[in-house]
Amino acid sequence: MQIARVIGSVVSTSKSDRLTGLKLLLVRNIDLDTMQEKGSPIVAIDAVGAGEGEVVMLCAGSSSRMTELTKDKPADCTITAIIDYIDMDHKRIFDKHGEGGER
Repeated sequence: MQIARVIGSVVSTSKSDRLTGLKLLLVRNIDLDTMQEKGSPIVAIDAVGAGEGEVVMLCAGSSSRMTELTKDKPADCTITAIIDYIDMDHKRIFDKHGEGGER
């Protein structure tokens, strides 16, 4: 699993029928040491109702097809959780509500 931030959305009117009705979001992985985005953007299927700016957990590969929404779909990356906070080394490094030391 990976931690990423939602940075946008993807709209496609022409696609596989098996993707119809699925919300596609653009995400970028986060470096947990700095809480900064890193790497290239990735398209992920949203299985939890995430929105732009939210920090999320991703599953990739065959694990991305294990949610009810993505079962047997042509998916390689799925958003499986919206993160409320992250504690690392006895310190809160991220809090969705901005409390407790978000970097």
